[in-house]
Parts: sequence; C-alpha cells; structure tokens
Amino acid sequence: MASTSTSTASVAEQTEPTIRVVDLFSGAGGFSAGFRAYEPSGPGSSPFESVAAVEFDEAAAATYAANFGSAHVANIDISQWDPRPYAGQVDVIMGGPPCQGFSALNRENLEKKPPKADDPRNLLWREYMRVVTAIQPRIFVLENVDRFLNSREFAALQASTTDGELSNYTLCSKVLNSADYGVPQARRRAIVIATRNDVGTALEHPRPTHARVPGGVQQALGEEGDKFQSPEPWVSVGAAIFSHTRETTSQINLPDRTDKPLGVVLPGPYKTTELHIGRSPTPLSLARYRAIPPGGNRHDLRGKTATVLGEKVNLSTESWDNHNSGAGDVMGRLHKDRPSVTIRTEFYKPEKGRYLHPQAHRPITHYEAALIQGFPADFKWFGSKVQIARQIGNAVPIGLGRALAQAIHERLRG
Repeated sequence: MASTSTSTASVAEQTEPTIRVVDLFSGAGGFSAGFRAYEPSGPGSSPFESVAAVEFDEAAAATYAANFGSAHVANIDISQWDPRPYAGQVDVIMGGPPCQGFSALNRENLEKKPPKADDPRNLLWREYMRVVTAIQPRIFVLENVDRFLNSREFAALQASTTDGELSNYTLCSKVLNSADYGVPQARRRAIVIATRNDVGTALEHPRPTHARVPGGVQQALGEEGDKFQSPEPWVSVGAAIFSHTRETTSQINLPDRTDKPLGVVLPGPYKTTELHIGRSPTPLSLARYRAIPPGGNRHDLRGKTATVLGEKVNLSTESWDNHNSGAGDVMGRLHKDRPSVTIRTEFYKPEKGRYLHPQAHRPITHYEAALIQGFPADFKWFGSKVQIARQIGNAVPIGLGRALAQAIHERLRG
C-alpha cells in the first residue's frame, strides 16, 4: 500500500523486508512522511510501508489518503477502530494523541486547577495503548508535548510496563528538539520509544545531528560515557525557507477545486506550492507590521503612532503596555538567522506568536509554514485554509520523523 507509483516500484525493488507501520492520530501524515523520507539506499528506498492510519478529522484523513493511499485510512473515532485484523502483522505503531489537557498553552490554568484524572482530552492516549496491546508491534513511538512526561498519564504508562498489560515492553523517554535534527524550527516534543523485550535491548533516541553551538562535544543519548562530535549548526529559517520563497503573495484564497478521496467532498487537493496565500490585514495591522523591526515584537510598538485612515492612532495597546513579561513573541518577526519558533495551528495570526515574515510586512504563509515543518513541495492537502493550517501545525516535523525512522530501521534490520 504505497502512496505513489514511484513508491510502489521502490518497495518492490527492495532487497530487505518491508517494515509495516500503523499511524494513529495520523493527522495529515507528518510522522508517515518522515518515515517515508528516510531513504537509506537513495530515492524511493524507504523500507517503511504504512498499512493503516486512524484519524478522526475528515480533512486531515483526506490529506493522509491523498498521500499514502486511501484503502487503509479509517476516518473514525479511534475508540471505534478494531485493531485485531493487524495483530502480529505490524512492526511499528506511531502517533501523537491530542494533548490539550496538559499542553503548555494551558499551563496557567493547570497550575490553578490540576486536570481531572478522567479528563477526556488526556485519555485518548489510553486508546493508543489499547491498539498497541492488541497488535503487539515490535516498537511503538508516542509523541506529545514536553509536559506529558510530568503527567499522571505518563506515570500510568510507565506503570503498565512494570506489571500491567505492557509489561513485555521497555520504555525510553526524552524531550527532543527538532532543531537538533536539522529542522529549521526549535520545536520541543516528548518522544516515548517502547521496545518489545524479545527484540533486544531498549531502543534509545537518535543522536542529534545538529547543535545550537556546532563543533562542541555533545553527550550522546546512548551509552553513558559515549561521546560524539556534532558537526552541523542549527539550520536557520532564513537560509532554509525564506531565501526560496517570494516576499509577496498574489492571492488570499485557495484555488476553487474539490475532490472526495474518502467519499466526503472537500476543497482540494492542493500541492504545498499552492499554499502561498496571504491575508487582508486591516490598515492598523499593516501599520503595526511596518513598525516592527527585524527580530522585534509587540514591545517595539510602545510609544509609536501612525496615521491610519486619516486618524492618528497608537500602535500598541493598553494590554500590551501593561505586560512586561510573558508573550514576548506576540507580533514578533521570525529571526532569519535562527530556527523558527514552534509552528502552531494559528501561525497565520501574528497576535498568536512570532509569526511575522523576517522582512516582509505580513505573517508567514501556509506554504512557508509547511516548508518549515519539512513537507515536500508536491505533498497534497485537503480542506479549508483553517483546516490545512491545523494539519500543518499539528504535524510531527518531517526531519524529526526521519531521524526516528533511521534509528528504528537500524535496530530492526540488525
């Protein structure tokens, strides 16, 4: 079940066994795209084959189907999905259960009122574990926000591998920064890798290939005392992305096009290159963009005025002026000589974070956000602008997925 004719041919030509994968809470397929991007023997040589995916959101499921094949995409609530036909037939399960219940975005509320043990936003990971228990893959990978490792849910997961239903697995958990793997984005995520005990010693996290300060000796993530040289600096978003995209945008809407890869008519498909769409900022917003210097943010608007529609107005707000700490990235420009901040689901709104273009007076586009996440130019997308933005922001960066795929491949091949 490969995604394209090229991929199908490459799978047939492989000399080593295919590694069969199930992608849970798959979204648009960032994890699967990362695994497919790992090509140990050259273009088209990825050993990973996605045999099933489960995704509740219909637009995200359609995007997945358009890129990885539709016959095995279940567009249903995961609690309704029956994993038993795949029992003993899958090597790897991966996925990132929704995490709003303990997201860093809710940190202030969580500190005031800890989440209930049965918070439905947190319990979806149990459905992930239900599938793992039924299928018994050789390895499973769970991705989540960094705060997951301090949650009661993670404590329950650890307990299940001690004397529970997953006692035949050994866990390794760590917070990884995507920038350490060549991604032009400083995105920190908790990655839990579980190895079935009959496979051998527990698989550890891949070693970083990049570093904030290159050339120094980094402590390896593997055996204690093992050291390695980190040869590459972090990839800057300016060199990787904005040196290749246009500063101007010619349209604000997606092309008028529909299809139904899973039976539901949706806008699309659109290639990544078609997502270079702008917005129609208000005159006040545009004046604010123009007043923010390279690397600046909302603090640079204090005390500044501009004539907007014939009236002199303050560019800052009383709320911004009264807050000197926190939310420093609001109305911020991306630093072109650094990785970007985390790409979230509303990256097109500068009031939500540091999402202004490094030089141009506009927010970053869907196209630029997708490239920062590592999606290829010919990746196909379904949905409205808001739905596609959500798919981009929720995805696992391709470069991080590729690094995990390499570590998994080397272990299972060995």
